[in-house]
Amino acid sequence: MFEHSKTRLAPKIVFRQRLIKFSLISAGIFLFSLLTGILGYHFIAGLGWIDSFLNASMILGGMGPVDMLKSNPAKIFAGCYSLFSGVAFLSSMAIFLTPILHRFLHKFHLDVDEEKDL
Repeated sequence: MFEHSKTRLAPKIVFRQRLIKFSLISAGIFLFSLLTGILGYHFIAGLGWIDSFLNASMILGGMGPVDMLKSNPAKIFAGCYSLFSGVAFLSSMAIFLTPILHRFLHKFHLDVDEEKDL
C-alpha cells in the first residue's frame, strides 16, 4: 500500500488520494460508532433522539455521559459503549494519521540516507 523506505517519496497527488481514502475510512468508523451509541441510548436507555445523540457524542468525544441512567440494561450498555468508544476513537485517529506519519517518517528516512551518502 505504501512505498518502501528505499524508494522515492510518492508524488503529492498519491499522497492526497491516500489522505482522502484514510479520512473516509476514519469518518466511517466514527459515524458507525456514533450511530451505534444513538441507537443504543434511544432503544435501550429510552432517551429521545436528541438526548441519545448528545450522550453518544459526549462519550465518543471522551467527555462522559450527560443523563443519569436508571435501568441496569442501560447502565451496562453505557459501560460497554464507553469502552468501545475509547477503542474506536483511538483507532479512527490512528487510521487518519497513518498517511501523514508515513510520509513524515519516509521523508526523514530519505534525508538520513542522503546524509550518509555525503
